[in-house]
Amino acid sequence: MILNLEPLCSSIVENIKERVSKLPKAPKLAAVTCQPEPSTLSYLRSQEKQAKRLGIEFAVYEAPKASDLKLLLPRLSADNSVSGIFLTHPLPTDISELEAVSLISPEKDVEGRNPINLGDILYDSPTFPPCTAEAVLRIIKYLTNPSGKKISVIGRSVTVGKPLAMLLLQKGIDATVTVCHSRTKDIAEITKSSDIVVVAIGRAKSFGKDYFTPGSTVIDVGINVENEEIYGDVDPSVAEICDLTPVPGGVGRITTLVLMEHTVKAAEMARRY
Repeated sequence: MILNLEPLCSSIVENIKERVSKLPKAPKLAAVTCQPEPSTLSYLRSQEKQAKRLGIEFAVYEAPKASDLKLLLPRLSADNSVSGIFLTHPLPTDISELEAVSLISPEKDVEGRNPINLGDILYDSPTFPPCTAEAVLRIIKYLTNPSGKKISVIGRSVTVGKPLAMLLLQKGIDATVTVCHSRTKDIAEITKSSDIVVVAIGRAKSFGKDYFTPGSTVIDVGINVENEEIYGDVDPSVAEICDLTPVPGGVGRITTLVLMEHTVKAAEMARRY
């Protein structure tokens, strides 16, 4: 069955709108782009539309070279009119991901990529977890109580797999987590013994029905484009035997809302200090 996440989306939207209405001015989200590809520009347009629907100001800043980025990110971090900052890909070749995200103030790192925000997860006190990882956690908590559940995470990226595993291990969440990756042997054996499987590897339709036990829940994080169609990492036929999140309209949609919610939270935090 394809899962209906509309009630979850609606609840997050209402929460954001209510919190924005209580702020003295609209939060501002700054999108920083370096060498935008057509897909990046399309993503930015969709983010801008969502932000405006929620009462959030949205601005795009370009930094074509690493030297531009090194000046822009600290400047935006110090700008009191900016609530949150997110950085698009691709980055210039002469700056690493770690160096770039470290230039964003942790208080404005609404994507949750700064090492300080990632480190806070280990102490069970996340302020801004990576948006996709938090989106998956929100979905799981919406569907079930994860305490004691066997959850396998396929993929070990810094923005999804690793932080998601840490979020699921938090006291109060208390899932039993297995992380699988390209060197893991007998992945199907692990996924078939799991109550919930999260797939985040970035390869279209890579996981079919033979990887899952009927009745389990599958969270598909993938967004892959083939012949102008969007597919997840999980073959759609899996919905015949499992509860499967939709692609598009599933994890990606919640991720965008989490990004906007983080922007509001950053504005609230700035107001308190």
